[in-house]
Amino acid sequence: MELKKGINIGGWLSQCEPEIEHYETFISEADFKRIKDLGFDHVRIPVDYNLVEEEDGTYTDGFKYIDRAIKWAKNNNLNMVLDLHETYGFVFDDESKVQFFSDRAVRERFFKLWEEFAHRYSKYKDMLVFELLNEVTKEEFGPIWNETIIEAVDRIRKIDKDVLIIFGGTRNNSLSDLVKLPIINDKNLIYTFHCYEPLIFTHQGAYWIKDMPLDFRINFPLNKEDVVKAKNGPLKKVYENWGGEKGLYFGLSEDDYVNNVFNKLFDGAIAFAKKHNLRLYCGEYGVINLADINAKVRWYEAIHKVLEKHGIARALWSYKEMDYGIIDEVNKPVLKKIADNA
Repeated sequence: MELKKGINIGGWLSQCEPEIEHYETFISEADFKRIKDLGFDHVRIPVDYNLVEEEDGTYTDGFKYIDRAIKWAKNNNLNMVLDLHETYGFVFDDESKVQFFSDRAVRERFFKLWEEFAHRYSKYKDMLVFELLNEVTKEEFGPIWNETIIEAVDRIRKIDKDVLIIFGGTRNNSLSDLVKLPIINDKNLIYTFHCYEPLIFTHQGAYWIKDMPLDFRINFPLNKEDVVKAKNGPLKKVYENWGGEKGLYFGLSEDDYVNNVFNKLFDGAIAFAKKHNLRLYCGEYGVINLADINAKVRWYEAIHKVLEKHGIARALWSYKEMDYGIIDEVNKPVLKKIADNA
């Protein structure tokens, strides 16, 4: 199976109120058809553990919504990534929920859930891929996370020997930490990263970014004067939180960040993948809907060139709402350009 150009359906079975009405109405099969018509070949479906588990670990009938997503994908000739977006004991955007990395019993529950997924869904491996967990956060979790990856792959392989499995590194699937992932002798693995760089463009005005002014706006391509002005002015605290003394982000110089951001960011991961003969997947990338729509198109065109040049499969964030929805009304004038350059 080949993944090339996909889109996330965020906010449907993940990052939402776990209510039947929402699961039943937020997305329909017509959306899958529209995704196909826009030129995408797969969907990434984020799923939270509480869709299918009670707090005590008892399984629920929430699997029926995953069944439905698979059916709709198959009906519309789309492949699908099943992404465990939140697991019991770890939520990527809640620093209080990190028991996963200190409690073996919590990780055992994660392994059991993946065994359940494998028993139910590996029969669809001609069009379905498993993604172990979304955006492990702190770098210090790396050793435990790498051990967890190895064990999870092994336990899934005991059920199915060749279903495709995706996993990424710490610091929210960062490009820089992808190279710290374990090398496993298994040709059916895919190494993933997420790319929202430059963050000051893709997350401009984002309410969930600490110290980000809600009225901050910036253009793309960036220019050095605007970057320096933002760094020393309204985004000073943002840079302190995200960039520190290592550069703007991931150690880039200001000139690289402005002029050559995607080539520079991808260099290390691409070299790592070539060295070990690995498949790469950009599981999330996108621009907040607060950004100027024409600047947004320029950003997609720039990242698209690098992804295409290196044959990197990807899934744009996101289809609908979630502050990034490409079909939202604000993007109507440029929807085709965004889809064509995704």
